[in-house]
Amino acid sequence: MHARTRKLALAIVAAIGFGAAPALAYDGTNCKEPGNCWEPKPGYPEKVEGSEYDPQHDPAELNKQMESIAAMEERNAKRLQHFKDTGEFVFDVKRIEEASAEGASPTPEGGTAN
Repeated sequence: MHARTRKLALAIVAAIGFGAAPALAYDGTNCKEPGNCWEPKPGYPEKVEGSEYDPQHDPAELNKQMESIAAMEERNAKRLQHFKDTGEFVFDVKRIEEASAEGASPTPEGGTAN
């Protein structure tokens, strides 16, 4: 290895070493215990409830997903019951309801899969 190449390699290693040293020295957190290093930003309140950071979710908005899942399960139960009764799978629940109101089985076109 030439002397010039060796000096360049040493300079690169030294630069990397000096550049990484400050990053290893302090990471900006005060850990209460190992693995528990979260701390709020300055000015963040100890108690969120009632502060400007409180999201104040509307209970009706929170229940929308539960209501949607309940409606989905009801539709799936109707599809399954129709399949057990007729041996035909009809995806469109409106067609199942219309057919049951008329007393007939829904036509297989467009909404069935075997």
